[in-house]
Amino acid sequence: MALWFVFALMTTAAVFAVLWPLGRKSRIDREGRETAVYKDQLAEVERDRAAGLIGAQEAEAARVEISRRLLAASEAETGATSVSLPFRRLAAVVALVGLPLIAAGFYLELGSPTLGDFPLAERTRSVAATDRLDKLVAQVEAHLEKNPADGRGWDVLAPVLLKLGRFDDAVRAYRNAVTYNAEKASRHADLGEAIAAAAGGVVTADAKSEFENALKLDPDEAKAHYFIGLAAEQDGRKDEAAKIWRAMLDKAPKDAPWRELVQGSLVRVGGPGMPKLSKETVAAAKDMNAGDRDAMIRGMVEGLATRLKANGDDVEGWLKLVRAYMVLGETDKAKTALADARKAVTDPERLRQLNDGLKNLGLDG
Repeated sequence: MALWFVFALMTTAAVFAVLWPLGRKSRIDREGRETAVYKDQLAEVERDRAAGLIGAQEAEAARVEISRRLLAASEAETGATSVSLPFRRLAAVVALVGLPLIAAGFYLELGSPTLGDFPLAERTRSVAATDRLDKLVAQVEAHLEKNPADGRGWDVLAPVLLKLGRFDDAVRAYRNAVTYNAEKASRHADLGEAIAAAAGGVVTADAKSEFENALKLDPDEAKAHYFIGLAAEQDGRKDEAAKIWRAMLDKAPKDAPWRELVQGSLVRVGGPGMPKLSKETVAAAKDMNAGDRDAMIRGMVEGLATRLKANGDDVEGWLKLVRAYMVLGETDKAKTALADARKAVTDPERLRQLNDGLKNLGLDG
């Protein structure tokens, strides 16, 4: 509210600045007085000549000069009257109506009337922090130019460059970190990530090679597994990608920081273990944030559970529900669904299919 009051005050001041000179006494009045003075002077010259105070030649010369000035003043008065008055009226209308409308239009188009205030201290702090980071990066880069074998320095610099979006520089830094430090799975995985980022998110053969190197050193390296799955998806092998990601979730602790990312990837590829998704749902899921996507998945899973309570003879549905709970890391719900399935499926043949499916999931059939 205070902001709009300030804007209104500024607009009023601008309008006043335009109207002030227009409201002052016009030049026309001054010029009107000048013509009256010259006419009086002509009459006075004639009276002086008649009284014999001045000669005929002096009177004629005075009349010529005064007449010239009177003519000039009369022309100026006529021009000012014909031009200034319409212009003044137009300027007044623009100032009173046009100026506020134009200002409001520009602000609504280019401004942000609903944006909250961003304190000056915060802006200063943000700029200062960026400047400090840039200076620190420059200092580390200068140090590494003189000491290229400083593996620890490359370890420190590489992730900063990646976060700053300097992907090519990050790739170089990670390569040097791998070269000048001991072999470590995470270093190869980070290098692969940087190579993929530099390629616009595509897991290239070079990047995939680094992920494979990481898995040779540590078969449980999560980042390497995820990107290997992403490479499979990008190659059109969605089932293989789903298998890789599902295996990751099966082994992952519940608080794994990458769990939601992998769950969302499974939704994207429509991998087994999740309820079947329509093309429209998959497309919508791509644009969701992790929280909304997780909520959508859980809603679909609960919907499947509700349907199975009404139609408990659906073996494939029970298997999907158990898989879904396993993917979500909800082991207790998966065990409960398994027990409910065995109670609901009474036909011996279908029960055998159910048990076989559970064995394929790694559960006791």
